[in-house]
Formats: sequence, C-alpha cells, structure tokens
Amino acid sequence: MMVELHPDDFAAQGLSAPVMFALRLVASFVGVFGFSMMFNSTYRMAATAGVVGAIANTLRLTLVDLVGMPPEAAAFAGAVCAGLLASITGTKTKFPRISITVPSIVIMVPGLYMYRAVYYMGVFQTLDAMEWIIRAIMIILFLPMGLGLARALTDPD
Repeated sequence: MMVELHPDDFAAQGLSAPVMFALRLVASFVGVFGFSMMFNSTYRMAATAGVVGAIANTLRLTLVDLVGMPPEAAAFAGAVCAGLLASITGTKTKFPRISITVPSIVIMVPGLYMYRAVYYMGVFQTLDAMEWIIRAIMIILFLPMGLGLARALTDPD
C-alpha cells in the first residue's frame, strides 16, 4: 500500500498466438531450469526438467487462454502432463521422477493469486480476499492430485 501497487490484470501485449506460445515455452523452460538448479540438480537433469516443465506449463496456460478452461482444471491437466512426461523421461534417463516433477510443478504454484488474496486482505475487501485464497488453495491441491493420477497410470506397483 505504501508504494501503491495494485494486483491489476496483465496488459494486453498484442502478440499472436504462435508468438505467445513460443515465448511461454522459453519462459517456462528457463523458470523450471532455474528451480531445478536451486534444488541442486545437475545441468542435464535441470535441462530435462526444463523441457518437461516447459511443455506442461505451456499446456496449462494455453488451456486457460485458448480453451477457456478454469485455471484449477488446467493446473490438474498440467500436473498430469508433467507426471506422465517425467515418467517417460525417467525411464530413458534414469533420473528420479521426483527430480523432474517437483521443478515442473513449482512454476505452476499460483503466486499471483496469493498476492491478490493478501492485497485484498490488506484493504479489507474480505470477499475478494476469500475468492483468491480459495482459488489458490484449489490450484495447490490439484497439482499433487494431477501428479498422483500420472503416477497411478504409469507405476505398475
């Protein structure tokens, strides 16, 4: 409030869908690669996680923007995708599945939703605050549920 920041919607960039798709792939790769490096992964493991996360996160964002899917359902779909891709790459690379899935999912945590919730609490708009808290919690719950489904589909045990 002191610096007058407001959680406004993103400004329209005027980018075509293919350009936005490509930029999301690149940004998601860089973000997931960075998270993976923070978890002390090797460069090869971080790059693998980056590719998996770029595909899964770009799918999530595309489902929200182009298909109109609710963000919570898109997070579930993105997590299932990340889990399935991590299972496939894990068998080919012998990397632990968790070292691929965790960085791929961390980028999907709804920081903007949590920021909006805290902002609206600070200005005493409780209904708006509750809406953003509930939406953030739902996304946070759907991420491990998506990974769980992917695990159930790919793990013979």
